[in-house]
Amino acid sequence: MKFSNSEIIETMEKTGMIPVFNHSDLEVAKNVLDASYNGGVRVFEFTNRGENALEVFRELKAYSSRHKGLILGIGTIFTPKEVEDFIEAGADFIVSPALIPNVAVTSTRNDTLWIPGCGTVTEIFNAREMGAQVIKAFPGNVLGPSFISAVKAVLPSLKIMPTGGVEPTEENLSQWFKAGVTCVGMGSQLFKKDWIKQKKFDALEKQISDALDTIQVIRNTP
Repeated sequence: MKFSNSEIIETMEKTGMIPVFNHSDLEVAKNVLDASYNGGVRVFEFTNRGENALEVFRELKAYSSRHKGLILGIGTIFTPKEVEDFIEAGADFIVSPALIPNVAVTSTRNDTLWIPGCGTVTEIFNAREMGAQVIKAFPGNVLGPSFISAVKAVLPSLKIMPTGGVEPTEENLSQWFKAGVTCVGMGSQLFKKDWIKQKKFDALEKQISDALDTIQVIRNTP
Protein backbone atom coordinates (compact mmCIF):
# COMPACT_ATOMS: atom_id res chain seq x y z
CA MET A 1 0.00 0.00 0.00
CA LYS A 2 1.33 3.41 -0.98
CA PHE A 3 0.46 6.26 1.34
CA SER A 4 -0.24 9.70 -0.08
CA ASN A 5 1.84 12.64 1.09
CA SER A 6 -1.18 14.12 2.85
CA GLU A 7 -1.84 10.83 4.67
CA ILE A 8 1.77 10.69 5.88
CA ILE A 9 1.73 14.29 7.12
CA GLU A 10 -1.64 13.81 8.81
CA THR A 11 -0.35 10.72 10.63
CA MET A 12 2.84 12.53 11.67
CA GLU A 13 0.74 15.31 13.15
CA LYS A 14 -1.68 12.96 14.86
CA THR A 15 0.90 10.84 16.69
CA GLY A 16 3.37 13.67 17.26
CA MET A 17 6.52 11.57 17.32
CA ILE A 18 8.66 9.74 14.78
CA PRO A 19 11.26 7.27 16.09
CA VAL A 20 14.58 7.55 14.26
CA PHE A 21 16.54 4.30 14.35
CA ASN A 22 19.24 2.28 12.65
CA HIS A 23 20.75 -1.12 13.32
CA SER A 24 22.78 -3.49 11.18
CA ASP A 25 21.02 -6.54 12.65
CA LEU A 26 17.68 -7.14 10.94
CA GLU A 27 16.22 -9.07 13.89
CA VAL A 28 16.99 -6.20 16.26
CA ALA A 29 15.41 -3.76 13.80
CA LYS A 30 12.29 -5.94 13.60
CA ASN A 31 11.98 -6.06 17.39
CA VAL A 32 12.38 -2.30 17.66
CA LEU A 33 9.77 -1.79 14.93
CA ASP A 34 7.37 -4.12 16.77
CA ALA A 35 7.91 -2.32 20.08
CA SER A 36 7.39 1.05 18.42
CA TYR A 37 4.18 0.01 16.69
CA ASN A 38 2.79 -1.68 19.79
CA GLY A 39 3.62 1.48 21.73
CA GLY A 40 1.49 3.55 19.36
CA VAL A 41 3.92 4.70 16.66
CA ARG A 42 2.52 4.88 13.12
CA VAL A 43 5.38 6.70 11.34
CA PHE A 44 8.89 5.27 11.67
CA GLU A 45 12.17 6.52 10.20
CA PHE A 46 14.99 4.06 9.59
CA THR A 47 18.30 5.78 8.88
CA ASN A 48 20.72 5.12 6.04
CA ARG A 49 23.81 4.39 8.09
CA GLY A 50 26.12 1.44 7.68
CA GLU A 51 27.03 -0.65 4.66
CA ASN A 52 23.96 -2.89 4.82
CA ALA A 53 21.34 -0.21 5.51
CA LEU A 54 19.60 -0.71 2.17
CA GLU A 55 19.47 -4.48 2.61
CA VAL A 56 18.09 -4.19 6.16
CA PHE A 57 15.57 -1.57 5.11
CA ARG A 58 14.29 -3.70 2.23
CA GLU A 59 13.68 -6.64 4.58
CA LEU A 60 12.23 -4.39 7.27
CA LYS A 61 9.79 -2.90 4.78
CA ALA A 62 8.57 -6.34 3.78
CA TYR A 63 8.23 -7.26 7.46
CA SER A 64 6.36 -4.04 8.29
CA SER A 65 3.37 -5.12 6.20
CA ARG A 66 2.11 -7.07 9.23
CA HIS A 67 1.50 -3.76 11.00
CA LYS A 68 -1.62 -2.14 9.59
CA GLY A 69 -1.18 1.54 8.77
CA LEU A 70 2.53 1.69 9.57
CA ILE A 71 4.40 4.26 7.47
CA LEU A 72 8.10 3.50 7.03
CA GLY A 73 10.54 6.08 5.68
CA ILE A 74 14.27 6.44 5.28
CA GLY A 75 16.54 9.13 6.72
CA THR A 76 20.12 10.35 6.22
CA ILE A 77 19.67 10.59 2.46
CA PHE A 78 22.20 12.70 0.54
CA THR A 79 22.04 11.70 -3.14
CA PRO A 80 19.50 11.10 -5.92
CA LYS A 81 20.72 7.50 -6.25
CA GLU A 82 19.97 6.86 -2.58
CA VAL A 83 16.51 8.33 -3.11
CA GLU A 84 15.86 5.99 -6.04
CA ASP A 85 17.34 2.92 -4.29
CA PHE A 86 15.25 3.37 -1.16
CA ILE A 87 12.05 4.24 -3.01
CA GLU A 88 12.56 1.04 -4.99
CA ALA A 89 12.95 -0.73 -1.63
CA GLY A 90 9.59 0.68 -0.52
CA ALA A 91 10.37 3.90 1.38
CA ASP A 92 7.21 5.89 2.06
CA PHE A 93 9.11 9.14 2.60
CA ILE A 94 12.63 10.58 2.38
CA VAL A 95 14.44 12.59 5.08
CA SER A 96 17.73 14.46 4.63
CA PRO A 97 19.99 16.12 7.22
CA ALA A 98 20.36 19.09 4.84
CA LEU A 99 18.56 20.98 2.08
CA ILE A 100 19.76 19.16 -1.04
CA PRO A 101 18.13 20.35 -4.29
CA ASN A 102 18.69 17.22 -6.37
CA VAL A 103 17.26 15.05 -3.58
CA ALA A 104 14.18 17.28 -3.67
CA VAL A 105 13.89 16.96 -7.45
CA THR A 106 14.29 13.18 -7.46
CA SER A 107 11.82 12.66 -4.60
CA THR A 108 9.24 14.92 -6.21
CA ARG A 109 9.65 13.20 -9.56
CA ASN A 110 8.88 9.92 -7.78
CA ASP A 111 5.87 11.49 -6.03
CA THR A 112 7.47 10.80 -2.64
CA LEU A 113 7.32 13.10 0.39
CA TRP A 114 10.75 14.57 1.19
CA ILE A 115 11.66 16.27 4.43
CA PRO A 116 14.83 18.40 4.27
CA GLY A 117 16.98 19.34 7.23
CA CYS A 118 17.19 23.10 7.72
CA GLY A 119 18.95 25.27 10.27
CA THR A 120 18.15 28.82 9.14
CA VAL A 121 15.11 30.81 8.05
CA THR A 122 16.71 31.19 4.60
CA GLU A 123 17.02 27.41 4.21
CA ILE A 124 13.43 26.95 5.38
CA PHE A 125 12.17 29.56 2.92
CA ASN A 126 14.12 27.96 0.07
CA ALA A 127 12.86 24.50 1.02
CA ARG A 128 9.28 25.70 0.91
CA GLU A 129 9.90 27.35 -2.46
CA MET A 130 11.12 23.93 -3.66
CA GLY A 131 7.90 22.33 -2.48
CA ALA A 132 8.77 20.99 0.99
CA GLN A 133 5.62 20.41 3.05
CA VAL A 134 7.43 19.47 6.26
CA ILE A 135 10.77 20.80 7.50
CA LYS A 136 13.23 18.96 9.73
CA ALA A 137 14.84 21.39 12.20
CA PHE A 138 18.33 19.94 12.49
CA PRO A 139 20.30 19.68 14.66
CA GLY A 140 17.53 20.25 17.19
CA ASN A 141 19.84 20.31 20.19
CA VAL A 142 21.74 23.25 18.65
CA LEU A 143 18.70 25.16 17.37
CA GLY A 144 16.47 24.66 20.40
CA PRO A 145 12.76 25.45 20.97
CA SER A 146 13.42 29.21 20.80
CA PHE A 147 14.40 28.79 17.13
CA ILE A 148 11.07 27.09 16.45
CA SER A 149 9.17 29.90 18.17
CA ALA A 150 11.02 32.56 16.17
CA VAL A 151 10.43 30.81 12.85
CA LYS A 152 6.75 30.17 13.57
CA ALA A 153 6.31 33.87 14.31
CA VAL A 154 7.09 34.71 10.68
CA LEU A 155 5.93 31.44 9.09
CA PRO A 156 2.93 30.44 11.24
CA SER A 157 1.69 27.72 8.86
CA LEU A 158 5.05 25.94 8.82
CA LYS A 159 5.04 22.23 9.67
CA ILE A 160 8.31 21.60 11.46
CA MET A 161 9.89 18.56 13.09
CA PRO A 162 12.98 18.97 15.28
CA THR A 163 15.34 16.01 15.38
CA GLY A 164 18.37 15.68 17.61
CA GLY A 165 18.33 16.41 21.33
CA VAL A 166 14.62 15.69 21.80
CA GLU A 167 14.05 13.78 25.05
CA PRO A 168 11.06 11.62 26.07
CA THR A 169 10.35 13.71 29.16
CA GLU A 170 7.41 15.97 29.94
CA GLU A 171 9.68 18.96 30.49
CA ASN A 172 11.54 18.62 27.21
CA LEU A 173 8.55 17.65 25.07
CA SER A 174 6.58 20.54 26.57
CA GLN A 175 9.21 23.03 25.44
CA TRP A 176 9.11 21.77 21.86
CA PHE A 177 5.35 21.52 21.48
CA LYS A 178 4.64 24.83 23.16
CA ALA A 179 7.11 26.34 20.67
CA GLY A 180 4.86 25.11 17.84
CA VAL A 181 6.35 21.90 16.42
CA THR A 182 4.17 19.60 14.32
CA CYS A 183 5.91 16.50 15.64
CA VAL A 184 9.33 15.48 16.95
CA GLY A 185 11.94 13.02 15.70
CA MET A 186 13.55 11.04 18.48
CA GLY A 187 16.56 8.75 18.23
CA SER A 188 19.27 8.06 20.80
CA GLN A 189 17.26 9.56 23.68
CA LEU A 190 14.52 7.03 23.00
CA PHE A 191 16.53 3.99 21.95
CA LYS A 192 18.91 3.51 24.84
CA LYS A 193 21.93 1.48 23.72
CA ASP A 194 21.84 -0.70 26.83
CA TRP A 195 18.19 -1.55 26.29
CA ILE A 196 18.84 -2.52 22.68
CA LYS A 197 21.89 -4.56 23.63
CA GLN A 198 20.02 -6.32 26.44
CA LYS A 199 16.91 -6.75 24.26
CA LYS A 200 14.66 -4.85 26.66
CA PHE A 201 12.02 -4.35 24.01
CA ASP A 202 9.14 -4.38 26.52
CA ALA A 203 10.74 -1.46 28.37
CA LEU A 204 11.19 0.33 25.05
CA GLU A 205 7.54 -0.20 24.15
CA LYS A 206 6.45 1.28 27.49
CA GLN A 207 8.72 4.29 27.13
CA ILE A 208 7.37 4.96 23.64
CA SER A 209 3.79 4.61 24.83
CA ASP A 210 4.45 6.95 27.76
CA ALA A 211 6.09 9.54 25.49
CA LEU A 212 3.15 9.48 23.07
CA ASP A 213 0.71 9.84 25.97
CA THR A 214 2.74 12.77 27.30
CA ILE A 215 2.59 14.50 23.92
CA GLN A 216 -1.21 14.21 23.83
CA VAL A 217 -1.51 15.59 27.38
CA ILE A 218 0.73 18.53 26.47
CA ARG A 219 -1.31 19.26 23.35
CA ASN A 220 -4.55 19.21 25.30
CA THR A 221 -3.29 21.44 28.11
CA PRO A 222 -4.00 25.16 27.55
